[in-house]
Amino acid sequence: MKFFVPITNKCKKRKFDMNIKSILLASTLFVTSTTIATAATIWTDWTDLTLGYPGTASGTLGTIEISYSGEVFRGSVTNVTPNIWNPETTYVGGLVDTSPDTIGDYIGLNGSTNTGTITFSSTVTNPVIAIWSLGSPSTGASFTFDAIPVLQVGGPNSSYGGSSIVVNGNTVSGNEGNGVVLFEGNYSSLSWISTNENWYAFTVGSAVPIPAAAWLFGSGLIGLIGVARRKKV
Repeated sequence: MKFFVPITNKCKKRKFDMNIKSILLASTLFVTSTTIATAATIWTDWTDLTLGYPGTASGTLGTIEISYSGEVFRGSVTNVTPNIWNPETTYVGGLVDTSPDTIGDYIGLNGSTNTGTITFSSTVTNPVIAIWSLGSPSTGASFTFDAIPVLQVGGPNSSYGGSSIVVNGNTVSGNEGNGVVLFEGNYSSLSWISTNENWYAFTVGSAVPIPAAAWLFGSGLIGLIGVARRKKV
C-alpha cells in the first residue's frame, strides 16, 4: 500500500532557498564570463616635465607610474587654465566616459622630433590617448602608432573649432582634429611617429573594463527571484 505524504511549508522553503542559490551561482558565472560593454576612464596626472627636443615627462595614471620621452613643446603639469579639453562632447564617447578635463594636463608638440614613447610601470588595459588641435585647416598632421588605434569620439575644440580626428590603420590624422583613440588590450608601452605642425597636444588615460550587461543582469536577477517566489506557493 502506498501512502501520500504532503509537502510541508518547511520543505517548500528549502526548495525555494535552493532555487535562489542556483540563480545566484548562475549570475556569478554569467557576469564573470562577459566581455567589455563600457569602461571607467582615468587620465594621467602629469607631475614633472622637461621642455626640449626631445624632452621628458612623468606622472601617475591611477596607481601606475607613467613616463614619456619625446618632444615637449609646451606642457601643463596641473590645473591648467584655460582647460583645452573642451567641449566635453568631443572627448566623451564610446568606451570613454570621463573627459581629460577632469585632470586638465597635457603634453604639447609641434612634431619637431617626430618620435615619442609612453612607458607604463605595469601593464595598462585599454590605454587611450586624447588629442587636441592636430593639424590646421590648411596643414594636416598625424600620429603613426606601433599599435592599431580605435576611434572612440571626436569633434571640434573650444579654441579653434575643427572636427574629429580620423583613423586609418595605425595612423591618426587631422586638419584641426580632436578626439580620443583607444588601443584594445594590455600594453606596457606605446610609441609613435608624429609630423610637423605648430602646437598640438595629447594626454594619456586608460578605459578600465567593466563586465558587459552586469547591471542589466542584476535587474533580470530580481525578476527571476520574483518568479521563484510566486511558484513557491
